[in-house]
Amino acid sequence: MPTYKYTAMRPTGEVVAGRVKAKNAGAARVDLSSQLLRTTGLQEQKSWTSFEITKSRIKPKELMYISRQLSAYVEAGIPILDAISDIANESDSRSVRRTLTEISDDLRSGSTLLAAFERHPHDFPGFYLGILGAAELTGELDKILLQLSEYIERDVEARRKLRSALTYPAIVLVMAVLTVVVLTVYVLPKFAEVFSTLGGELPLPTRMLIGISNFITQWWWAILLCIVAIAVSGFIVTRFRGGRKFRDQIMIRIPLIGIVVRYAMIERFLRILASTTKAGVPIPEAMRVATNAVTNLVYHDALVRVREQMVMGEGIAAPIEQTELFPGMATQMFRVGERTGNMDEQLEVAANFYSRELGYKVDRLATMVEPIITIGMGLGIGFVAVALVSAMFGIYSAPGLDVQ
Repeated sequence: MPTYKYTAMRPTGEVVAGRVKAKNAGAARVDLSSQLLRTTGLQEQKSWTSFEITKSRIKPKELMYISRQLSAYVEAGIPILDAISDIANESDSRSVRRTLTEISDDLRSGSTLLAAFERHPHDFPGFYLGILGAAELTGELDKILLQLSEYIERDVEARRKLRSALTYPAIVLVMAVLTVVVLTVYVLPKFAEVFSTLGGELPLPTRMLIGISNFITQWWWAILLCIVAIAVSGFIVTRFRGGRKFRDQIMIRIPLIGIVVRYAMIERFLRILASTTKAGVPIPEAMRVATNAVTNLVYHDALVRVREQMVMGEGIAAPIEQTELFPGMATQMFRVGERTGNMDEQLEVAANFYSRELGYKVDRLATMVEPIITIGMGLGIGFVAVALVSAMFGIYSAPGLDVQ
């Protein structure tokens, strides 16, 4: 049974600290609550025998099923605590059982639904928690959970399409690289030795390829060091907000990939804004939740400014247009929603449109990646083939070689 270090407060206001053994964090809080202690901090104390290299998390597909099942339970009138306990007991996933058991224990100890979910930020994304909090306030929990499951399903499907489209080209690319390496490192040097013996001169393509081979062979450690340095530098830079924003600016400008990233951010923002406003959440709060769901900092910062201008009475369509990050159709939808007063309907239409467009963009990217990789591999292998063939002809035509 794990041990937890805790800090807590007595009814008198006195702060205490100590350790408690419990099957999970929720049970530890219940135990402390029974001692009239209000938990202010709780952390599992790991021993070397229980150390985990990586703690398993709830996968997006599992989160989709959890949301769908919770929606069905709540719609049927089953209390949320019983619903979460049932899903935890029936799940085959260890991470799902552990997380949902801790959430149900937190609920039994008097925690709110949002607070219980917020204790697991690695399992539930920020946008999920934001929408869940809005749903808890409006009482539309079943509808919001169903919409969340549908949104996650679309996201999972888009990732699956890209993964399946890239798997075959990636395998072929690896095999091509290995082939080129073998030819360059083991075959070409033999031609160089023969030419050296005959006193001939290697053709230009062959000399170029051997020069590349010699450079890599001699300076492999420096190349490896540069790759590691670039990777570590990139990791460190993206730990800072400025570095992440710079990376996000580059991402939305990359050909083919940039349009997919932009449409993904627009679709996510519109979908979550539509879901929350349809559930009765006030538009300023809905804007806050939807903005926090946008992971690209270029879009996030622009939407923060849009919300500030909206709160000051400038509306939403004009500030959205000023960002120059949204297509004209999205801006027009906001404008029509402001004029007619049916903003939630317009947002739903826009979200559905950009969801379909995102699917088209992902399919287009997937279909274009394979020929691009194939052409690149063809050029690389073609260059190696030219270098080898020209070397072979050079050997046969060398002055010192008498071919009968």
